[in-house]
Amino acid sequence: MFRTNLRWVLLLFGAVSATGLTAALADAAARPKPTTHQVVIEAVRFDPQDLTVKVGDTVVWINHDPFPHTATAVGKQFDSHEIAAGGSWKYTARKAGVFAYACTLHPTMLATLRVQ
Repeated sequence: MFRTNLRWVLLLFGAVSATGLTAALADAAARPKPTTHQVVIEAVRFDPQDLTVKVGDTVVWINHDPFPHTATAVGKQFDSHEIAAGGSWKYTARKAGVFAYACTLHPTMLATLRVQ
């Protein structure tokens, strides 16, 4: 009798586990994949100046100017430090919000990153 009950418990556990796994896989498939976005730094400006991304997306700042720049959030949520001429810096958005940022070396360079 114990073996029969154990067999039913194992069968039931397997069915529940498979159902949970199927639901988890379906949920993962329904979520959008993270995307990579680019901000080009050129002519002493960020392009685009206003960028909207999703939590989990990555933003890459690419410096096409012949001198360094930074991408530094006003509230210090992110800070690239100096991005050398011809260099780049990546940031993965982990928190939703609106983040104004600037180049600390050229304070007139302003932009906004919106994370949904």
